Amino acid sequence: MAFYKKSKQKVNGKWYPRSVTVGKPVTTDEVADRLARISTVSRGDTYAVLKELGGVLGDCMADGRTVKLDGVGTFYYTSAANGQGVDTPEEVSAKQITGVRVRFIPETSRNSNNQVVTRSLISDNIFWEEWGGNDKKTSGSTEDGGSEEEGGQSGNPL
Repeated sequence: MAFYKKSKQKVNGKWYPRSVTVGKPVTTDEVADRLARISTVSRGDTYAVLKELGGVLGDCMADGRTVKLDGVGTFYYTSAANGQGVDTPEEVSAKQITGVRVRFIPETSRNSNNQVVTRSLISDNIFWEEWGGNDKKTSGSTEDGGSEEEGGQSGNPL
């Protein structure tokens, strides 16, 4: 079951549903246990692979490559530049880059009309219910896909 709460946008004063997450994040141990139960791989082996996955993805993307994981999606780097930009191509340099973000596109499948019919990581049977619990343990999704902790600010860490 997925949850939402009512949220008023500062920009236009309109109300919208905003998804919220509840409880603690699912841990690497929990994911490893679940993968081990549905495969022939041991929990320890699964855990070891999951623990190293972030470093391997980072290394591949640092080499200028995107990483496409079947059934998951594609990860890639984008850069953020400071200032107003420069006037000529000759002035562009790496010194302008002030941050790096990891972007993710979920894997999709398309029908014969080239329309997206499924997107990985999105269940076909999401049931949305209004959140009525303690807001201090929830975080809401922001428009850019990040998260916004209650009482905090959304951010895009480098």
